Amino acid sequence: MTWKFWTMSGLTTLAASTATAAPEGPWDGHMMWGGGTGIFGSFMMLVFWGVVIALIVLAVYWLRGNRTGGSPSNDALDILRARLAKGEIDEEEFRRRKAALDE
Repeated sequence: MTWKFWTMSGLTTLAASTATAAPEGPWDGHMMWGGGTGIFGSFMMLVFWGVVIALIVLAVYWLRGNRTGGSPSNDALDILRARLAKGEIDEEEFRRRKAALDE
């Protein structure tokens, strides 16, 4: 079965269930709540979607992890080591700058 089949099946089921759930009249059993479309229903819908979006954002953040890692001083030390390896600075300059970073 393909995803198209499952999508069409889901949409058909959703349309059929929505059609059969239509209220018969003005007193649809929910009285003052308006079938979930009143103030309370709107508020709960906002809360629901806010929670769903927050959970998605947290899941993405958690799965992605903190890729930068370490403190800024470690990043600066890594840059300093790379400059030494490239020959941009000599060992004396490296030691002097490393001592300044350690302070």
